[in-house]
Amino acid sequence: MIAENEITKYTLDSKTAVGKVTLGVANLEMMTDFYTELIGLTVQDQGASVVELGVDDIPLLRLEARPNGRQYPNATGLYHFALLLPSREELGQWLTHLSANNYSLTGASDHLVSEALYLNDPEGNGTEVYRDRPRSEWHYESGQIQMATIRLNLQALLADAKPAPFTQLPSGTIMGHIHLQVNDVTKNAQFYADLVGFESMLLWPEAAFLAAGGYHHHLGMNIWHSRGASSASEGSLGLLRYEIRLPDAQQTDSLVARLDAMDVPIIHTDEGPSIMDPSGNLAVLTAQ
Repeated sequence: MIAENEITKYTLDSKTAVGKVTLGVANLEMMTDFYTELIGLTVQDQGASVVELGVDDIPLLRLEARPNGRQYPNATGLYHFALLLPSREELGQWLTHLSANNYSLTGASDHLVSEALYLNDPEGNGTEVYRDRPRSEWHYESGQIQMATIRLNLQALLADAKPAPFTQLPSGTIMGHIHLQVNDVTKNAQFYADLVGFESMLLWPEAAFLAAGGYHHHLGMNIWHSRGASSASEGSLGLLRYEIRLPDAQQTDSLVARLDAMDVPIIHTDEGPSIMDPSGNLAVLTAQ
């Protein structure tokens, strides 16, 4: 065990990213149709109770059937997960496709570092589809990245859309970040920064944004609907787990050993060693 006065600041490798997100869903067929036909993911693996979807050969979303499960919107868990597209033109193309299918957005924001479109899936899980501005256009103040929520000009985005018909999400789409509902911002931000090794990029009273490698955020967290809340009960719908993907197995093993030495419980699952944050969100530590 490492004594408190022996703990040194650990920073995750700059290539660390968020990987596959796993959701518990009540209607597997309906949700698969939504994420393939409307969002544009492709089915990579399918069983009677599990469907895995992604882009190219990279799995990004796993759906696990829980036909008797319930959604707990004010519990800790998922606020949204975010699919990052390679360009503004492709984001506009996706918006054109969404508009043609008459599916409503829940939000559209210029965050200074990115342009983002938000919607809820048929079971209420938050989904973001976005593109990044070049890092040269990001700004910082007092060591914190500057982000905001400004109304996005949808007509301008549509005008810049790639003209080809949309068929599926473009090659190069990745899981850009995940935004969690937590019960205490300070406690959870300290867990991910001080123990796991993410950098604190921006801290607000009710939200925090953390990342590896100077990205604007791989992890967002807020208490807007979940201040002081508990995690959802066993067998619930929504977020089951998500991946923190390190560059290689050696770095994954090193992080696991370090967390174990600091008495962070390591949960051994079929998908790999996992940790649970103070709000009950499960993160699988895996290699890219």
